[in-house]
Amino acid sequence: MKRSPFLVFFLLAQLLSAQVQDKVDFIHAEVFIEPIPQEKKINGTVTYTFEVLKDVDSIFLDAQDIDFSSVLLDKKSVPFTSTGRTVSILEKFKMGKTHSIELRYTAHPTQTVYFLGWDDAIEGDGQIWTQGQGKYTSHWLPSFDDMKEKVEFDLSIVFKDEYTVVSNGELIGREKMNGETKWNFNMQKPMSSYLVAFAIGNFKKETIHSTTDVPIELYYEPKDSLKAEPTYRYTQHIFDFLEKEIGVPYPWRNYKQIPVQDFLYAGMENTGATIFSNTLVVDSTAFKDKNYVNVNAHELAHQWFGNLVTEQSGSHHWLHEGFATFYAYLAEKDIFGDEYYYWHLLETAQALTNFSGEGNGEALTNSSAGSLTFYEKGAWALVMLKERVGDANFKQGIKNYLDKYAYKNVTIPDFMWEMEKASGMKLSDFEETWLQESEFSFEEVKSFLMAKSPSIKTYFELQDQIGKDLESAETILQEKWNTLQSEQLKHHLILDYGNKFSISTVSKLLRTENLKVRQALALSMDKIPQEIQMNFESLLEDESYVTLESALYKLWTDFPENRGKYLGKTDGIMGFSNKNIRLLWLTLALVTPEFNPDLKPNYFEELSNYTSSEFHFEVRLLAFQYLKTIGGFNDASLKNLVEACSHHVWHFKKSSRQILKEFLKSEGSTARLKALYPLLNQEEQQYLDKTLGK
Repeated sequence: MKRSPFLVFFLLAQLLSAQVQDKVDFIHAEVFIEPIPQEKKINGTVTYTFEVLKDVDSIFLDAQDIDFSSVLLDKKSVPFTSTGRTVSILEKFKMGKTHSIELRYTAHPTQTVYFLGWDDAIEGDGQIWTQGQGKYTSHWLPSFDDMKEKVEFDLSIVFKDEYTVVSNGELIGREKMNGETKWNFNMQKPMSSYLVAFAIGNFKKETIHSTTDVPIELYYEPKDSLKAEPTYRYTQHIFDFLEKEIGVPYPWRNYKQIPVQDFLYAGMENTGATIFSNTLVVDSTAFKDKNYVNVNAHELAHQWFGNLVTEQSGSHHWLHEGFATFYAYLAEKDIFGDEYYYWHLLETAQALTNFSGEGNGEALTNSSAGSLTFYEKGAWALVMLKERVGDANFKQGIKNYLDKYAYKNVTIPDFMWEMEKASGMKLSDFEETWLQESEFSFEEVKSFLMAKSPSIKTYFELQDQIGKDLESAETILQEKWNTLQSEQLKHHLILDYGNKFSISTVSKLLRTENLKVRQALALSMDKIPQEIQMNFESLLEDESYVTLESALYKLWTDFPENRGKYLGKTDGIMGFSNKNIRLLWLTLALVTPEFNPDLKPNYFEELSNYTSSEFHFEVRLLAFQYLKTIGGFNDASLKNLVEACSHHVWHFKKSSRQILKEFLKSEGSTARLKALYPLLNQEEQQYLDKTLGK
């Protein structure tokens, strides 16, 4: 690492970095990177072109723990300072001049770039992907943590021939070079650094086109070829709907969607290239209960709200997440209908009311607010704003806002001023209620929903009629049941009151009702009466992994004499991508003494193997939980548990650590863990030392 003699001056300059960087406009970045997965490092070169807006005597870029081998200013080597957080050049730059700066570097990112599957024995499962949300791209690319600096990024990425590389922009060429391929991507418009991304893996793709002829690339792993259609179902519909509803053409040259292993969130809206969790890769049965449609629409909406126009700071985060959530709900409404839309809004309103009622309410202008506030309360603010100003004025205000601030940064006042101009209304009282108030206005949204949805109106009327006398629920609902047309209404009523229904009523509902109503019965019943055993067994035939999981467990529990029958009927069913049915099945099979005793070693081995890092962390967590329940940790699964305690997904790591602590309460556990030391890496050994109090 090379250090400049002007370090003291530079540290002083850093205190004024915001003002200093405002005097320079970075326009274009030519990026070349070569990921080295076995070493978890990136070798790179980036050349920035920048214009000097006012005389300035230093420039800097954010660079987290990046080692620089050279820095060239206008192709000439210059001294530079690298602090571990930034890299800077102290030179006098004159207003009106344009310069280039080239940086050659090596990064060993401990976050933001994730190297998965390169140290296991499975051929072709290696992946590399990025997650730069916020200000993390500077861990692998010298760039700008400040979202206000927008640059056109063109990336070239070199990797092994047999892998697919995806990044922002249009793929303008591939060059073969000694067993590797250089993939060249071109962007034509500027974006904030946090939206720069790439993904590498064993991917296939299908390309479709929007009605406006925008190419939409849909990626999937070869093993998931049969799941591509249900996963990406309605994608063109969503794209066409959002373009029409928003009223501004899609702002980028193409759109890509790439599912990856162990992603930190559901999805991330990198410019023109959404990376999302492969847990959302589903078959047609799973689609009924858990699908990619909402996340698909949410991340696509971000291409306008967040990518085209970008918040100036976290205080304006509503302009990203609230808008993407709102437009995703509108897309679902267009696909699944009004009932689906309004009932979903009711569920979010109830969650917000519970959150607010516990004293946790947050204003949308609070930069420290949580996801529930920014996403769901933010969406509700737009629902009520649209209701307030009217559809036509709302759409005109949105269009004016996006056109005016395209490829720029925005604040909440910028947006509200456009809405006031478009509607001719003063909206200060709306801002106070929906943006600045920490409480959630449930009574207002309840009135709104009851006016919009007859079935929700009926739901609240029935709730009022039943009140606290839950024993009256069945009689009251029986009188109304045949007049109820809404599947959503019936589903929610059974979830609320189904455990109070008589045997005859439950039996009739199981014989006559549809998938969602039957599912509500499977979820709501605490114990299955013998009189409806046969009817309840029919739930094992339903095309719903949620229903099947609940029915299998309850039947196995309540009718022990038929356990072998239920296990035989459900053998081989995997369930959702987290293998919920298979993991439950293996556990039940292991603790059912009379069921296939000769195969129990195979069942145990399979359950234990699901704790391995080759599987998604949701699969692993379920396997850990089931093994903990039956006291079934062997050395291999115990080693995998220790490894999981250092995983990059924090909630999986937290859960794994809790399971390990509970395991340590058992007799002989400390000795078993100590015996694993030779098999652990340094980080795992250090964590184990800390856990054992060494």
